[in-house]
Amino acid sequence: MNLERKDWIRALTAHPATVLNALAEDVTAGCDVKLKSLPQAGLGLLTLTDGAFHEPYYLGEFPLSSCSIELSLSDGRQAAGGAQVMADDAELARSLAILDAVLAARFPGWERVSAHIESGAKQRAEEDRRRRAMLAATRVDFAMLNNAEDDDDEC
Repeated sequence: MNLERKDWIRALTAHPATVLNALAEDVTAGCDVKLKSLPQAGLGLLTLTDGAFHEPYYLGEFPLSSCSIELSLSDGRQAAGGAQVMADDAELARSLAILDAVLAARFPGWERVSAHIESGAKQRAEEDRRRRAMLAATRVDFAMLNNAEDDDDEC
């Protein structure tokens, strides 16, 4: 897998939350899960700066869930993980934090997490390709408008 850690969450969230929650439950069977920060779900505010007066204003809200955990194995190995996801689902944030820690430390089950990340990255890449194709289809060449005026003069 050649994806950076910062991109793991985006790839994982291509899968349904129920699948990710079940996977996190499976890979933590032999682990002690300690919450470093409670899973929270709420709203984030998107703040922008006004171009004329350079004052901040709020463009809108978006759902945001976050969690930070620490995993411990019986042999003493420990790993930390965290996640922030644009969803109103604290359980999903907890599961993503667990999967992040498992893969980062290569705890038992990391191969399954890696496989989910790879398949999710492929899904996201296909979505990105379709979006780029739609954007390209809506591109307008305004140079043609200038030529149309010249054609009218010739008649």
